[in-house]
Amino acid sequence: MKKLFLTVFVMCLLTSIDSFAQKFGYIDTEYILSKIPAYAEAQKKLDELSAVWQKEVEAKYSEVEQKYKDFQNEKVLLSEEMRRKKEEEILAKEKEAKDLQKKYFGKEGELFKKRQELVKPIQDEIFNAVKELANEGGYAIIFDTATGGNILFSDSKYDKSDEVLKKMGYGN
Repeated sequence: MKKLFLTVFVMCLLTSIDSFAQKFGYIDTEYILSKIPAYAEAQKKLDELSAVWQKEVEAKYSEVEQKYKDFQNEKVLLSEEMRRKKEEEILAKEKEAKDLQKKYFGKEGELFKKRQELVKPIQDEIFNAVKELANEGGYAIIFDTATGGNILFSDSKYDKSDEVLKKMGYGN
């Protein structure tokens, strides 16, 4: 009887200790994104837009550079007033080029907005799948190895990236 009681007690103790243990897992968002065709398409569109806008900005800067070279060649022939006027013109063109660059590539620029429009829904879908996986699997924390989270070692059996892809409808 004592042996049975001791066995039941140890089992209860182990069960209670196990219930306090927390489960951890990790994912690699770069790996997940590489398996999603919509992300590749969004990235392609962003790259194309970026290239077009970059050419436009470079053309503006080339125009400024050409105006400056012309000014340097004509400078000795111009009156003080004409020099000042040309310098102001060059500065205005340079400001225009910088404003265009900021419009496209600035912190809240067109590229940022387009990235939000195309990539954010995919990122939200990943987040929701991770959240669902964590809730179903009882995970306390799921790390992302793609963000450089200083994980020095991880056992691949805790990698939940493929499970996230399955939840999103992308099989192996």
